[in-house]
Amino acid sequence: MLIFPAVDILNGKCVQLVQGKRDSATYFGDPLACAHRWLDLGAERLHVVNLDGAFGDSSKNAARIRDLVHETGVEIQLGGGIRSFSDASSWLDTGVERIILGTLATKKPTVLHELSREFGSERIMAGVDMKGGEITTEGWQKREGDYLVWAEQFEHMGAGSLLFTNVDVEGLQAGIDPEPISRLLQRTHLPVTVAGGVSSGDDIRFLKDLGSHGAVLGSALYSGKITLQEAMEAAQ
Repeated sequence: MLIFPAVDILNGKCVQLVQGKRDSATYFGDPLACAHRWLDLGAERLHVVNLDGAFGDSSKNAARIRDLVHETGVEIQLGGGIRSFSDASSWLDTGVERIILGTLATKKPTVLHELSREFGSERIMAGVDMKGGEITTEGWQKREGDYLVWAEQFEHMGAGSLLFTNVDVEGLQAGIDPEPISRLLQRTHLPVTVAGGVSSGDDIRFLKDLGSHGAVLGSALYSGKITLQEAMEAAQ
């Protein structure tokens, strides 16, 4: 199972939020420095989110993200504020390995097919951001219906993988909620990477046994609740 340390960027800084709330931000400095911190400890890939983009300012942090992509040279999956085919194609052309489409995939699912046909489905990931059993959009502010139904539609429209984020437990460092993950894995044939609540080696071993393709480490990694070495060993 793959481990993705998170580098979430807000106002040009690396941050971690609790349940997506902007006013809960804890700042950790320069995003590139944070990226190199995890790479120096053995990470082979990164999960990068433009939080300003998710909150509506898609152009903010673009230069920093481009620098991060070019200077690290590792596999990066990027989400946050990708609101059009043009946005998506621009990032893929920049060298991002995989883009994560949340709001755009829900508002215009056909874009998944268009991008997969143009760039290959393996580079197109649909975001299944769940709160209370429903998919959420626009920075987790709006609910749009059953997350399982949406996951099936994303698969049908050509997404090559899914990112499942449980907003209900995200940032709390209290562990994952197994049930919605298990239900999703039973409903899709796509590789699923899990975010939200991953806080221990036991969480990672459980996800691996369940059949998850990957896990994103955020708040628990930055706080030291779990180390990157512990996570990578549990994923083996």
